[in-house]
Amino acid sequence: AADKIRLIPQDFFAELCEQIIQHLNHKIPGVNTAELCQRIQTSGVEINVGDLAKIANILSFLFSTAARNNLSTEELVTTLGSAGSTLPKHAVQVIRHVWNEQGKAIAVSEDARNMATVGQFVDMKWKLGVAMSSDTCRSLKYPYVTVTLTVADPSGQITDKSFEMTIPQFKNFFRQFKEMASVLETV
Repeated sequence: AADKIRLIPQDFFAELCEQIIQHLNHKIPGVNTAELCQRIQTSGVEINVGDLAKIANILSFLFSTAARNNLSTEELVTTLGSAGSTLPKHAVQVIRHVWNEQGKAIAVSEDARNMATVGQFVDMKWKLGVAMSSDTCRSLKYPYVTVTLTVADPSGQITDKSFEMTIPQFKNFFRQFKEMASVLETV
């Protein structure tokens, strides 16, 4: 991971650290590593989403463990150094700065630690389509609805989940949402 961290420019690494802190503070649902990776690649750095996601998980673990143990900035930096860390100097400086500025705000209550074992809903997009024909059937005229759910998993990684439904399936889906809305109005 340290080799991949060396590749990431300091400003992008700082943005990643800040997003992780915001996620741990429940201010944002997760870290969009795919979008950040694309911007890093556009800047000329060769890194893939999987590697960036691993780095995000490591940093998330580092910050949450530091918060759980109530580490000061100096204790965190000393721990990083004494662990035989091969982190590049710019990464340690960013971690020091971000932890010093925002680290103390991380809420590590027992409830917060036990929560978030499932993903968090971020966004939903849908579109209506019609399959006109295929190799095996000349005239389908088959309507369908494609739904894309954006969710943040417990570690904060944001992913899209897509699925298609027939019109009867979509009507059932819609009916269930209406039922949920009516129940929520009674709360």
